[in-house]
Amino acid sequence: MASNHWLNKRTQYKLLDEFKKHYKAHYEYNGINLKNSQEKTGIAYCITNEEELLLFTLFSFKANLTYDLLGLVCGMEGSNAKRNQQIGIELLTKTLASLDCLPKRNFMNVEEFEAYFKDNKTLIIDATEQAIQRPQDKEMQKDTYSGKKKETH
Repeated sequence: MASNHWLNKRTQYKLLDEFKKHYKAHYEYNGINLKNSQEKTGIAYCITNEEELLLFTLFSFKANLTYDLLGLVCGMEGSNAKRNQQIGIELLTKTLASLDCLPKRNFMNVEEFEAYFKDNKTLIIDATEQAIQRPQDKEMQKDTYSGKKKETH
């Protein structure tokens, strides 16, 4: 029985095939032969191919863990979990854009926003504020200041 879920087997393979293209282009562009690089370092890598990176990236979104916990669950240091997720997000963004599946995120004005969503009756926005580490730069502090009271622990 075929699944009506948007990420059925056919779309999973299509996503993976496109992700592999961007993965290969990314490492070729940066002059890295990933397999040779891994062999030279002698380190046992937790993510060894495109499919694992895609799965790791999607899992990291779904699990919403800190990098330390994500690393623990996936068998790597927290710093490597962050680095792997950043690479995965970059490649996934390029993949979804090339498949024309990436939602528009920036609008020049209200009219453009309204025109983009004109056929939608309901629009749900996740506007939950997320705590971040306070930037050291004074200008960046101004950009990230919310005005809310400090958290109590």
